[in-house]
Amino acid sequence: MTNRFHNNKKRLFFFLLFLVCKPSFAQLAPAPPMGWMTWNYFADKINEKDIREMADAMEASGMVKAGYRYIMIDDGWQGGRDNKNNIIPDPKKFPSGIKALADYVHAKGIKLGIYSDAAQLTCAGYTASLGFEEQDAKTFASWSIDYLKYDYCHAPPDSATAKIRYKKMADALRKSGREIVFSICEWGERKPWLWAANAGGQLWRTTGDVRDKWKRRTTEKWGEGIMDILDVNAELSAYAGPGRWNDPDMLVVGLYGKKGPSGDGGGTGCSDVEYVSQMSLWSMMAAPLVATNDVRNMNESTKNILLNEEVIAINQDALGKQAERKIKDSIWNVFVKPLANGDYAVAVLNRSDVPKTTSVDFKALGLEHKYTVRDLWQHKDFGKAKSWKGTVQSHETKVFRLRKS
Repeated sequence: MTNRFHNNKKRLFFFLLFLVCKPSFAQLAPAPPMGWMTWNYFADKINEKDIREMADAMEASGMVKAGYRYIMIDDGWQGGRDNKNNIIPDPKKFPSGIKALADYVHAKGIKLGIYSDAAQLTCAGYTASLGFEEQDAKTFASWSIDYLKYDYCHAPPDSATAKIRYKKMADALRKSGREIVFSICEWGERKPWLWAANAGGQLWRTTGDVRDKWKRRTTEKWGEGIMDILDVNAELSAYAGPGRWNDPDMLVVGLYGKKGPSGDGGGTGCSDVEYVSQMSLWSMMAAPLVATNDVRNMNESTKNILLNEEVIAINQDALGKQAERKIKDSIWNVFVKPLANGDYAVAVLNRSDVPKTTSVDFKALGLEHKYTVRDLWQHKDFGKAKSWKGTVQSHETKVFRLRKS
C-alpha cells in the first residue's frame, strides 16, 4: 500500500511537471497575425534584397510599431533538395540563405514566415513538402522560421486527405522544437473552420484568392473581390477566437491595380474608399491583416489606412471575437463586435453605387445603453447617443467605437 501511494504521488508529480513545462503551442497566435506577404506584389520573383528592403521600410514607416510583425515569404523561394533531401532555398534568389534573412528581420522585431504545400509541388511548381514533413519542419526550425503558410495545390480534393496531410505537418511543426504559427490554406473548399483547429492550425483560409477589386463582375467566372470574400467570411463568426482565426486572405490596400497575381481575374484596382472598407471589415472580422503593397513606396492614403491604430486595436482586441453581421441587405451591412473592456465596435457598410443616408438604432443591434460614439476614421467623438445617423459614401465603411461612460 505504501509503495502504491508513493508511486501514485510520483506519477502525479511528473504529470503536473509536464503540464507546467510543456510548450504552449495552443497559445500561438492569440491575436490575428499582422504582417506583409510577398505574393501579390512580387509573385515568385522574390529575392533576399527585396525582402530586406521591405523589412527596412516596415520599420521606418511605423508598420512594425503598429503591429505588423511578420514578413511572409510566399511561393518561389525553393531551390529543390540537396543530396540528403533537405529542402534548400534558391541560391540565386537567397545567396545568404534563409537563416541569415531570419536573423536580419528578427533584429528589427519582425518574425519570418515561409511557404510550402501539402503535395509534391507548390502552386507555382516548386518543391513542396509531401513525404518530407518532419524533415522540412526541422529545417524551418533551424532557420528560425516563425510562421508557415501551407497551401493545397496538386492535392486530392477530398476532406479526409486534407485533414491527414495538414495534421501531419502540424505534428511535425510541434516536434521541431520551435513555435511556428501554422496557416492552413486550402481556400475554404473543405470547410476548414470545422476541423482545422483540431488538425493543428492557428488560422485557415476561408475563400479563394483575393483580387484587387471590389466584387466579381457578372462576366467573370473567377477571382474573388472584397465583397465576394466578405459574404463568405462574415457568416463564420462562431468559429473564430484566440489562436483560431478565419482568414479571408490578404489586404489589397495600396496595390491600385498592379499587374500580377492580384491583377489577374479582373483585379483592376480599388479606390481608397474601397481600401478603407477592406481594412475596416477585415479588422471587424478579426482577420489576419497581411499587407501586400510596396511598403517602400506608399502614398499618404495607403499609410493612413494601414497605420490607423484605432482600427488596428479593434482587430487585435484581446477578447478575440469576430464581429457578427446584424443587418444584411443589398445596400446596408451592419456589424457588431464586442471588445474586451466592455466597449463595442460597430461598422456600417454602404454596398450600393451611390451615397446613402441611414440611421442605426443601437438597441436594434442588441446594444441597450446610451454610448459615447467615436468615429475611428475621423478620430472624433460625437457625444452620447442611442443611435447614429449620417451619410455613407458609395462602398464606404464607417467604424465606430461605442463606450458606455
